[in-house]
Amino acid sequence: MQRERLLIVDDDPLIRGSLYELLQGKGYDVEMASDGLEALDHLSRKPFRAVLADLRMPHVDGLRLLATVKAKHPLVAVVIITGFGTVDVAVEAMRHGAVDFLTKPVQPGELDETLRRLLEPIRPVGEGPPSDPFRELIGEHPSVKRLCETLRMVAASPATILLEGESGTGKRVVAHALHQADPKRRGEPFVEVSCGALPETLLESELFGHVRGAFTGAVRDKQGRFELADGGTLLLDEIDTFSPHLQVKLLRVLQERTFERVGDGRSLKVDVRVIAATNRHLHELVRQGTFREDLYYRLNVIALRLPPLRERASDIPLLADYFLRRACAESGKVIAGISEETMRVLLAYAWPGNVRELENTIQRAVILAQRRLIMPQDLPESHRAVGNRQADTPTTSNGSTGSLKEAIRVPERDIILQALAQAQGNRSLAAKRLGIHRATLYRKLRQLALETESVRR
Repeated sequence: MQRERLLIVDDDPLIRGSLYELLQGKGYDVEMASDGLEALDHLSRKPFRAVLADLRMPHVDGLRLLATVKAKHPLVAVVIITGFGTVDVAVEAMRHGAVDFLTKPVQPGELDETLRRLLEPIRPVGEGPPSDPFRELIGEHPSVKRLCETLRMVAASPATILLEGESGTGKRVVAHALHQADPKRRGEPFVEVSCGALPETLLESELFGHVRGAFTGAVRDKQGRFELADGGTLLLDEIDTFSPHLQVKLLRVLQERTFERVGDGRSLKVDVRVIAATNRHLHELVRQGTFREDLYYRLNVIALRLPPLRERASDIPLLADYFLRRACAESGKVIAGISEETMRVLLAYAWPGNVRELENTIQRAVILAQRRLIMPQDLPESHRAVGNRQADTPTTSNGSTGSLKEAIRVPERDIILQALAQAQGNRSLAAKRLGIHRATLYRKLRQLALETESVRR
């Protein structure tokens, strides 16, 4: 069985060493870093399941490291360890995405429980893969079901995948699921590059590596991400930011599976499955002349569009409930559910940040909640304001709507949303309470999503 790889980050060598010995003895594959900068270098070279990071460190502290990890490596869990165990610091770490918070001196039993809770849901049984690599693709909307069906069909294919979708729609989650579902590559590295975050010269070195002396500052040979991903999967996020020069080099790798490090004339051969992701329409960039047509067709072997959340608003109760249960498990809080009023606000909001924004909103609400239900006051003011405007939009001063069609649909919409909220997103139960067939409820939910979008415009 492949051991879980953990990264310990602490500027105190005694604490760093003791945690290393403790976790190594429990069978984990452990590496160490003395500060946040060194930790980010480790994360750029190898996949890690979790990072255990001290809060107070020079150069890059724990919160800055946490924010960077969540942005660049969203599938890596972060546990903050500190001697400054105040409630305010704990809440701040959780707000930034930490899955847990431990205080020094770390108790072995407490650390064991944290790692057990963190790793158990995804730990494979025996030598086999997780039962369903696509289990985190939550949704019953037809667009999500079609996407999942296609993903299952192409997972074992060596074909290049192009993922198109707005920011926050889950492109990284889909790419990782494809990697886990590929029987040939699931045990090999999954490496990702945020191409838009790096200038051209640095991006070329990150992708293809360099040899010592290739440019000022190149004091040693460096492997690129293609080499690090050999045998596995490479996710190229924001592929639309590639310069013409890098587009040519990428095209060659896709065609010939060979490349050269910067400053080296020797060709290296790799076996890498490439998944490209973008929040823009590449065919439009081709038409504008900023993206090579031949590269576009190489990337576009299998193109998948991830729908924005506003197009599948009927999935919001399901997603909110899933994120609520996960946030409760990570934080240790007990929240019974989401109130009916809160669900109305969630369904009325446009979610420009898509599923990622919904996840962050629910996580924030769990941290701030003072009751057994998530209430509207636990949501950001911007979300509540939209919900209030939506509630006021349909009626006129005399209590009637602008048209007979709207007058009929608005009460129907409210009744359906209320039933969904009471059923905590369970569509079968909601349909039963409404006295309609499940298929009828799905049809009305699709109409509801379209209607909600038209009201926003």
